[in-house]
Amino acid sequence: MRIAVITGASMGLGREFARQIPKCYRSLDEIWLIARNTDKLEEVKQELTSVNGVYCRLYNSDLLQDEVYNHLQRDMEALKPDIRILVNAAGFGKNASVMATDVKILTDMIQLNCQALTRLTSQCIPFMSGGSRIVNLASAAAFAPQPGAAVYAATKAYVLNYSRALGKELAENGIFVTAVCPGPVDTNFFDTAGTLKIPAKQKLMAKPEQVVRKALLDVRRRRSISIYGAAMKGAKLAVRLSPDRVTDWVMNRMNNKEYNVR
Repeated sequence: MRIAVITGASMGLGREFARQIPKCYRSLDEIWLIARNTDKLEEVKQELTSVNGVYCRLYNSDLLQDEVYNHLQRDMEALKPDIRILVNAAGFGKNASVMATDVKILTDMIQLNCQALTRLTSQCIPFMSGGSRIVNLASAAAFAPQPGAAVYAATKAYVLNYSRALGKELAENGIFVTAVCPGPVDTNFFDTAGTLKIPAKQKLMAKPEQVVRKALLDVRRRRSISIYGAAMKGAKLAVRLSPDRVTDWVMNRMNNKEYNVR
């Protein structure tokens, strides 16, 4: 049984991956969708079933709890699926200083963005074969420290570096890993993170359809990093070429209106 596994599938980029993957993987037997919002998951299931005719297996669960991993393990051991693509899209951020953010929010962010992604990936790898893909949602925030979103940027730097290293480890097995590093994307992400206060960032807001389309193209090309848009590609290059003190100064100047440490 050939399947796709998608986390954060009820909204945002996860939902968009669920919409576009059946067009790229036409031989899938099932798509396994993981998210907390039952109603939204049902909407995605109905949409995929009516448009693509693909069966969706739903896991209405919180990735910060053990239950979903136990449920998945039971199903994987029973059904022996061939996971053709895993998309780790679950995650959240917060546009606020560390001192202005509740510590539980910060630790939950680390657990979801880093620990849950790592745990699920390790759980799925034994059920992958040559040609399988792993797609991890990082961010352009991974390119440099982000005052005003320090923990979020640090978690995404972990995702980026983890993905690149994992890709090297799995290459001999024919399994390819892509870290997707978009800038601001017009999704519900900012409902939790808070609105962008810098006009320049607002102008760079991308459509989720475009980001996912580019990501899946890069996945097919076996690229280790997918970056949508010339501005984000330029930002990555600038960070790589600039000394740390220059990068830190620029990022502080860009973000100093978004946070206030009291």
